[in-house]
Amino acid sequence: MKGYKKILCYMIVTIFLAGTFPLKSQAQGDVSARSAILIDQRSGRILYEKDIHEKRRIASITKIMTAILAVESGEMNKKVKVSREAIQTEGSAIYLEENEKILLEDLVYGLMLRSGNDAAEAIAEHVGGSKEGFVYLMNQKAAEIGMENTEFANPHGLDDHENHYSTAYDMAILMKYAMNSKKFREISGTKTYRTKSGAHVRVFKNKNKLLTSLYPHTTGGKTGYTKRAKRTLVSSAQKDGLDLIAVTINAPSDWDDHIYMYNMGFDNYKATKVVQEGEIEGVKNKFYEDKLYVKRDFIYPLTEKEQEKVKTKLTLLKPRKKEWKDERNVPQIVGKISISLDGKALGEMPIYYDHGGKETGSFFEKAKELFFIGQGVR
Repeated sequence: MKGYKKILCYMIVTIFLAGTFPLKSQAQGDVSARSAILIDQRSGRILYEKDIHEKRRIASITKIMTAILAVESGEMNKKVKVSREAIQTEGSAIYLEENEKILLEDLVYGLMLRSGNDAAEAIAEHVGGSKEGFVYLMNQKAAEIGMENTEFANPHGLDDHENHYSTAYDMAILMKYAMNSKKFREISGTKTYRTKSGAHVRVFKNKNKLLTSLYPHTTGGKTGYTKRAKRTLVSSAQKDGLDLIAVTINAPSDWDDHIYMYNMGFDNYKATKVVQEGEIEGVKNKFYEDKLYVKRDFIYPLTEKEQEKVKTKLTLLKPRKKEWKDERNVPQIVGKISISLDGKALGEMPIYYDHGGKETGSFFEKAKELFFIGQGVR
């Protein structure tokens, strides 16, 4: 392929596999947090870690889950009637009033920017039918996206339940998932939001100082604090084509921790295009020559030294000369590219056969493509 390391070709029958295993940095570094992690948003590669699987109280970074469930409910433009229970929720608030009717979207902005616990309760009652129903949805979503060491007991993160906890790793998974939503990204990255509900005019200024003043590459995040959880923080940042997510739990100097991790990540890793979208060149087999292509780039965060060590392996189905004499019988997917570093798999991509612009293949053959999509933290 042009501009990239030459791909070796192996003409064998292949078994289609899926999955990647993110590489892990063992460096602890000088961070104040008891648990901390930095990951690449696209691939899920772990660039920094410190006690990432330790279960801890998480305070208001819980609200990332509350926000994404509200966004995914499809009811952001619907009005929510605020209950007495919502306005009686302890802690930080956007000062809702009983029986007030306010857009769900406005509640989510108040939740994410001002960390309103009353907003969290109102969202839970509306989206889940009840606080208990919403907590069920939270845990269901957590299981769905691979948060294996997490349990939610409320929508806000207050210390009113012993069985409300997560890990730095799981919260990175959650933020990675949430950042796939355009609406969530918009809300999370908003510095100031103004809304009018009846006679009430509210202005929400984001508590995330990384976003508002401290770190210019910040794109979003959520702050948190309770007496038992201490300071918690999830943030995202973008620079030079690299999108990173940082999480700290119980961190006295969380702003500094995140800046330290981002500087380390952006200084040492580059978004490297390992495989380029388009035709695969250099295939010597006459049957496949000038007929193979991939549909997307494979981009992965790599250090300068790692860029020289990345290996790609092309695995193809052995051509069935008689059956495939009629080109229409050639499957749409005829192989895979496997990408590895130091013997560890980074990912796989399906290889497509060019039928002259015509989509062919059975439903099963097209479904196999799904096994190569969705590389991330798992």
